[in-house]
Amino acid sequence: MSKLTHLDDKGEARMVDVTEKAVTEREARAEATIHMAAETLRMIIDGEHPKGDVLAVARIAGIMAAKRTHDLIPLCHALNLTSVKVELTAGADGASVHILTRCKLAGQTGVEMEALTAASIAALTLYDMCKAVDKGMEIGKVRLLEKKGGRSGHWIADDH
Repeated sequence: MSKLTHLDDKGEARMVDVTEKAVTEREARAEATIHMAAETLRMIIDGEHPKGDVLAVARIAGIMAAKRTHDLIPLCHALNLTSVKVELTAGADGASVHILTRCKLAGQTGVEMEALTAASIAALTLYDMCKAVDKGMEIGKVRLLEKKGGRSGHWIADDH
């Protein structure tokens, strides 16, 4: 197992110095799922939700969150993302929304945290916008699906 890069030799937190790292193309994909009542999903899909197009708002929130990850997660680098995509699709179960995010850049550090933050905030935005009609929603399966680039190369989740 590799050592934790955000700890120095004394075990104290630090921001990783990426000065000497090569600029490479990097990409990460993440997902989240929010489970809800079937009626809540129906309202969203049919455009009958009192707050309007909640999927569009969640998509924008995810994109904005990816761009601001360094403000939310201590020790993350501020990155110049070149692409952020947030896709929201109704689950086949008729009672969930699946969120898939992808972040890209050419840089010296990876974009895993940005992809995970985008998925998380998109899910939280859906919760916020729908909580008046469904307080029992559950956010789950927030995880990294894939990362490309950098020293550790290409990684894909075992079940993906």
